[in-house]
Parts: sequence; C-alpha cells; structure tokens
Amino acid sequence: MENQSATSSSKAPEPVGLYPHARKVGNLLFLSGVGPREKGNPQIPGVVLDKHGNITSYDIEAQCHSVFKNVRTILEEAGSSWQNLVDVTVFLTNMKADFKTYNRLYAEYFKDCQPCRTTVEVNALPTPIAIELKCIATV
Repeated sequence: MENQSATSSSKAPEPVGLYPHARKVGNLLFLSGVGPREKGNPQIPGVVLDKHGNITSYDIEAQCHSVFKNVRTILEEAGSSWQNLVDVTVFLTNMKADFKTYNRLYAEYFKDCQPCRTTVEVNALPTPIAIELKCIATV
C-alpha cells in the first residue's frame, strides 16, 4: 500500500500479538489497542492476580495513568504528539465502578487536547487489564 508504514515503539509494552503499535497512513496515525502494561514488566500497574491468573483487585487510577503514558510514548515515537489526537475509543471492563475515576483523569490529561471520544464497556480484554485505548492522531 502506498504512503503507509508500521511503527513499533522501543519504549512501549510489547504487543500481545502480531501487530505494530501504530500504522501511519497518509497524515493519519492509527494506534493499535493500548493498555496499561509496562515494557519488560510482567506486573500490570494496579493489578493483583491470584495463582490462576484471575484478577482479585485492581486500581483503575493506576491503570489510567499508565495507559495514557503508553499512548503518549507511542505517539511521540511514531512522529506525532498528544496534541495531535483526533479520536479516542476507550474500552472499560467495569463501566459502573470505573467510569467516574476514569472520566476525572481523562479530563485532566485531555483538558488542552479534546479529541472525539467514545467509551464502551467490554466483557474482557486480552490481558488482565481494566482499560484499553484505541487512538487516531494526525502526523
């Protein structure tokens, strides 16, 4: 495909499948789903698992800070920036319990940059996380 390139970040968490962190098409940058995991660290911020890998407790605030950091890292390594975000889709695994905290933190991080936003609840995400972002930015 013409005028298209995939990007993988050297600082963001490793993808959990065969996909790049982002793909640039023309002047748009499409990020793959980004969660709160940290590069090279098997522990997920704010998550406590039992011996079977089931979530026993989690801190949505810690996960929000981490996922926003990961998005910023991927954007910057791909030649874009936080201010260039135009659309954000947010997946929460527990809308009722987590939306208020997530929405408060989102307002802090996005007060100067207000991309379009959609927030949906999903039954599960591929790893034991409570939030994932899907973003589109300009380059």
